[in-house]
Amino acid sequence: MSTSSQSAEGRPELPPNWEKTLTATTAEQTHTLGVRLAGVLEAGDLLVLSGELGAGKTTFTQGLGEGLGVRSGVISPTFVLVRIHPNLPDGPRPGGPDLVHVDAYRLGSAAEIDDIDLENTLDSSVTVVEWGHDRVEHLSDSRLEIDLHRAIGYGAFGPGAAAAGGSETTNGETLDFENDDTDEPRTIVLRGYGPRWPAVPEPVATFEGKS
Repeated sequence: MSTSSQSAEGRPELPPNWEKTLTATTAEQTHTLGVRLAGVLEAGDLLVLSGELGAGKTTFTQGLGEGLGVRSGVISPTFVLVRIHPNLPDGPRPGGPDLVHVDAYRLGSAAEIDDIDLENTLDSSVTVVEWGHDRVEHLSDSRLEIDLHRAIGYGAFGPGAAAAGGSETTNGETLDFENDDTDEPRTIVLRGYGPRWPAVPEPVATFEGKS
């Protein structure tokens, strides 16, 4: 009996090679996971990021940017669809990949993803696609899927409560708690697909966010 399913475009969807569930008790821990994971990322890697408002998508991606050594200012690309953050020659990974940050929420299909021509930057960058499930799987035979889930619904905090918590700065990068990511526990589920991710990478396997 096959364990594969069908993608939105009718292609067989193979199961992940592995799945790992983590708990981060603060937004800083979510940021740290991004920094650490960036250390094993290479040009051509594709990450598919999912999570509701305040789940930690922005903070996690800011961590990736810091670890990759790209230009600061990582924010949600909601209104521009794609933001490119170039590698800094004086950063921690000179000559490393750029970060391409995509918000696919308003894109209804894989065909619309193709219209923004990610294939031109895929081989030279680490590409992070928010809301990319069933839209970007055709871009690469390997990917990391990262789902972030809030422990408490957004309504329990609301914009006022998030603002009351303010924002923090880590290595000069403002963590975007006010506009998206609130400082609360969240569950992070990671899955690896394809030959690039045969086993849980070390930064994920050794992550100790839960206190």
